[in-house]
Order: sequence, then structure tokens, then C-alpha cells
Amino acid sequence: MKIRRLAAIATAFGMLGFIHTALAQEAPKAITIASEGAYAPWNFTTADGKLDGFEIELANNLCARMKVECTFIAQDWDGLIPSLTVGKFDVIMAGMFITPKRLEVMDFTQPYAVDPGGFAVAKDSEFGKLGLSTEKFDMGDEAASRAAIERLKPLFKDKVVGVQAATTMLEFLKKYFADTVEIREYKTTEQHDLDLAAGRIDALFAQQTALAATLAKPEFSDFTLAGPGFVGGLFGFGTGAGLRKEDAKLKDMLNAAIDGAIADGTIKRLSEKWLKADVTPVK
Repeated sequence: MKIRRLAAIATAFGMLGFIHTALAQEAPKAITIASEGAYAPWNFTTADGKLDGFEIELANNLCARMKVECTFIAQDWDGLIPSLTVGKFDVIMAGMFITPKRLEVMDFTQPYAVDPGGFAVAKDSEFGKLGLSTEKFDMGDEAASRAAIERLKPLFKDKVVGVQAATTMLEFLKKYFADTVEIREYKTTEQHDLDLAAGRIDALFAQQTALAATLAKPEFSDFTLAGPGFVGGLFGFGTGAGLRKEDAKLKDMLNAAIDGAIADGTIKRLSEKWLKADVTPVK
């Protein structure tokens, strides 16, 4: 019993030490935020080389709430997490899902968006004729989600599906569709969009809002979103701002700013402006 009490006391003091460290950190006056700049309309690079999109406008809003000066830089997707951990920048806002795997090496704010993954296919394909479903399957419910996926598989037999490399979308395809489709990886979503338009692949898998923005372009008039959306499970807890584990004060500041942006409808307004959908997380 004494050993248990001592262990409890030690744990309590450890927690107090962590809390004290977080409180002792000074509030940063300036931070650098990285985004991919190639995932329209979430984030993209304009003709004059500036970052823009839903996440960039939201980031500026969060910075104003925190009264922090923010600088933005573009970073290739596959270098975002390594560059964060070595201190190249302070925050990632790049359509990045909060997943248990990523939480092993970094931290995240609460989610500022929740957007399902889905498929874009030719309108005249078997899958395309099904149309877009309002169903959203939580991958945390393995039985229900696997049943839904098994119903889709015959429609994808021997098809080529494009997906961005080093993403949760790729993990999803590898886990659930590797025995049915040929998975073709791309460094950026812009590259797989071009191959879909050119007929070199049969489908895309990405966030539904990003796909909708792609399909709104004239060259994609023969394609459509189809089937259900997928959330949860390996897709994690939504999209959040990534930061280093030791930056507890910055995390608290960002979370407070996100709370404010949810409460006053800023995220709803900005997501409807850029994404044509309300991706506000349900609190």
C-alpha cells in the first residue's frame, strides 16, 4: 500500500512538474507556419508565389486572435513532419489528419476541420452511376466499414486509383483495397488530378472537399464524386495544426483561438467560402 501511495505521489509531482513547465513557457510573439501550398482549396500557391486557401486564411485569423506575428512558408508534403521536428518552423497547417501514428512523434491542436475521404470517378463508370452517398462510415467501427467496402470492391476490380503518397489516404487504400485495385502514388494531388483528366487512371481517393474543387474545373466535367465518405479510425480525429510536443504554451494558445473561431462561426464561414461545405468539428 505504501508503495502504491509513493507511486501516486511521484506521478502527481510529475504531472505538476509538466504543468509548471507549460505555464512557465513564455507566449511566443512570432511563429512560422508551414503549409504544402499544393492542396487546393485547403492550401495552394498563387501565381505570384504566395500561399492562400482555407487554411491560410484561417491561420491568419488564429494569429490575430493570439496577437502573434505569423510568417508562412511552403514545404513539400513529405518533408513537413521532419522539418517541424528539427525546428525549421513551428506549426503545420496542411490538411493533416490527427492520427495515433503521427502523435507518436509530434503533437496536434484540437481539430479545426472534419472532412471525409472519398472517391472521384468517371460519371459513366459503374461506380459513378451510383452517385454520391450521404453515408459516412466511421472506420473505428470495423465491422460496418468493412461491410461497406466489400460492397464497393466489385465496382473497382482491376481499376487504377490515384492517391497522394505518404498520406492517410494511401494507408486506407493499402489496407482495404490493395487486393482489388492498382494503387498509383503521386507526390502531389495536382499530379494525380492531371492523370485522371488524361485518362491514365480510373479514380482518385482524397478528401471530398478537395475532390469537389477539382471536379468543378471544366476539364473534369465527365467525372463525379461517388459512394460514401470515410472518417475516423485510421483517419484519426480530424484535421488539426501540428506542432512539437514541447510547445505546450503554443498549443494552448492555438486551442483557445480555434475555440473562438468555432464559437463565432469563423470556421463555418471560411470553410463554406473555400471548401463549399461546413467542415466545423462538432464539439
